[in-house]
Amino acid sequence: MANHYRTSRISSLPYFEKWFILGLILGIIAGLAATTFYELLRIFEQIFLLKFVAMSYPRPIGEGGVLNFIFSKGRYYLIPISTTIGGLISGLIVYTLAPEAEGHGTDAAIKAYHYLRGKVRWIVVPVKIIASAITIGSGGSGGREGPTAQFSAGVGSIVADLLHLSPEDRRKAVAVGIGAGIGTIFKTPIGGAILAAEILYKRDLEPEILYPGIVASAVGYTIFGMLFGFTPIFGYYRASFDPMRLPMYFILGIVAGLIGILYPKTFYWVNSVFKKIKIPDHVKPAIGGAITGGAALLAPEILATGYGWINLVEFQSFKALYSPIIPFYLLIILLPFFKILATSFSIGSGGSGGVFAPGLFIGAYAGAAVGMLFHALFPSIVPNITPFVIIGMMALFAASGKVPLAVLVMVTEMTSSLQLLPGAMIAVAISYLISNGYTIYISQLPTRRDSPAHMGEYYIPLLRSIRVSEVRLRDLYVLRGEIDKAIEIMINNNITLLPVVDKDKSYLGIVLLRNLVRGNNEIIKGTPTVRPGSTLAEAMEIMMKSSSRVIPVVKDRKYIGLVALEDITEAYERKEKLMVAQGEEEEESFTNEF
Repeated sequence: MANHYRTSRISSLPYFEKWFILGLILGIIAGLAATTFYELLRIFEQIFLLKFVAMSYPRPIGEGGVLNFIFSKGRYYLIPISTTIGGLISGLIVYTLAPEAEGHGTDAAIKAYHYLRGKVRWIVVPVKIIASAITIGSGGSGGREGPTAQFSAGVGSIVADLLHLSPEDRRKAVAVGIGAGIGTIFKTPIGGAILAAEILYKRDLEPEILYPGIVASAVGYTIFGMLFGFTPIFGYYRASFDPMRLPMYFILGIVAGLIGILYPKTFYWVNSVFKKIKIPDHVKPAIGGAITGGAALLAPEILATGYGWINLVEFQSFKALYSPIIPFYLLIILLPFFKILATSFSIGSGGSGGVFAPGLFIGAYAGAAVGMLFHALFPSIVPNITPFVIIGMMALFAASGKVPLAVLVMVTEMTSSLQLLPGAMIAVAISYLISNGYTIYISQLPTRRDSPAHMGEYYIPLLRSIRVSEVRLRDLYVLRGEIDKAIEIMINNNITLLPVVDKDKSYLGIVLLRNLVRGNNEIIKGTPTVRPGSTLAEAMEIMMKSSSRVIPVVKDRKYIGLVALEDITEAYERKEKLMVAQGEEEEESFTNEF
């Protein structure tokens, strides 16, 4: 009875009081999540890279690193074995216990916000953090932020259930957990708070997330900093701003925008290839690890998070960079592309880790290459490449992650480089513009209007007036005897289920992509469908409950077509424009009467 009373009090408190308390709780969770993962990662780095391979590994200044680091290759030839073993162990853990923990955790948390009402299975939390520590600790290319974000978001979801919070509040707890977790592990509390509100959408914000995000990020940062220090991860950069470099930052923004398209396209192309390979999912991360390890023999800088290598190029400690055969200047140019491939194979194969930190590495070295070019052309204007490295990090991930505001603040906090903001803002604006809709987080939606989380706020009244028969239906299906073609159809159309019909188009059920890639060709019967006369509100409700963005349309047991979330949005916008036009005509007519 006492527990029920306490939860009722929290749920019924005014908004700011409630979210101040919940922000404190989520901040403590973020601090503990970041601490746990940080220590686990260091243990596995010690086992794999420092003991087994016996190579030296640079750390950033904020974590005890030094700028006079000297690379020691140790038993260099064991790198592919280390990454393969790490990928295999990670794959066995993930696909045996919690398959949704594969890949980069931030996107899974974003998906939970939009489509799963903030629900995260409790088993995902330990699985994600252990599997990611093994993947990255063994040398796999990935970041710490994704696992920490999913850990924080997952525990936030569990706490919301324990406190009997509403689905809306559970969603908010997940979003706050994402931002607080990333802000804590990066020591960027302000950026983490903004990220919590920004990362859910390509071009929108969740303003109600900002306040609890500020509280949670501050608490998480304080806990983590008390244990590991408050020095910014990449140290302190002090220099005056030079407006003569603004055109150069403009060009850097173009380069970052183009690479910001290449990064997600490569990642998801590799991901789709591994989905098609007909072998057990458990061993796919081992193959990805082996390929990453092989590439690391050419450039060991691409291993693990790469934070230390970012710091070294930032302060031009070039002597630390190493490759057995690639010349130094060519290595600087190639490292962004090597890192894209390494991350795509390490995480895109089903391994576990984040994609934010690799994005910073890619941007840093792309910025270094551009900076070296301008240093050679205009040495008096560009005496060193540090500003280009820092702004490259911002511009690249602003483009590929669709988080321009958050990344501007986060990298500024990481480098203490406030004076670079005018140039950074130019580069970020250009890269964001060029990258258009490409994003490394495929669960991001364009705006709040497109999210099931805001379905009632934006959609319901108008959607109840539109029938499924008024929507463009997709003629996608597979015949019962040709289920082997289903995987290709689903991948080509970016869907996860496909209706199965007889030759006369009698509806039989659906097949799921996740089942087919595991060799399970079972037709699932009795799944929800809609009729041509159903309203779009009914179709959206079924999609939300079944966590799907498509639903079969069936009439008298005959399959009519497939309606997708995008088609519903298109029909909604068409009807909305029509109503606006009618309103303008009526207003004009009314005005003319007077």
